Amino acid sequence: MTLYAANVICLVLSALSLGPSYAHVLEAPPRLTVWPPELWRDATVLHRQFEWYAWIGAPIDVAAIIAAFTVAFLVRDLRPTFWLVIAGAACLAVGLAAWFVIVAPANAVLATWKPGPIPADFDAIRTRWETGHMIVAALKLCGLVLLCMAIVRSGGGMKAAS
Repeated sequence: MTLYAANVICLVLSALSLGPSYAHVLEAPPRLTVWPPELWRDATVLHRQFEWYAWIGAPIDVAAIIAAFTVAFLVRDLRPTFWLVIAGAACLAVGLAAWFVIVAPANAVLATWKPGPIPADFDAIRTRWETGHMIVAALKLCGLVLLCMAIVRSGGGMKAAS
């Protein structure tokens, strides 16, 4: 039953981690092609639209990674399943690392922007920020898919409970 509970927690946390990242991907096309720079800056920076992503999303991202590695520990003797879980956990971890390498530096620049003229580096920062979120979402999606494959392959932990 422990493996079953760990699998459920792992999948729920991984899905919750992917959710906000996927929302960024869905928002990106109009934000990159339709929105004028003033709207993008105002909505993204000045109105603190994404502040809750940091307060809620970051702890969920870390918890999803921990949960995935916990499942890996629990299935360590089931070699094909173990490697799928390790790959999924690694994708989640690399997704978080990508956020720190690509998005966080853009966020640091965004934090300095004020109302008034559009900064000269606007296009580069916006592209880095939006593209970074797309890369993070792709890695999280790969991680979730690999974790789902592993859990389905192993019977979800139900075999151990019977």
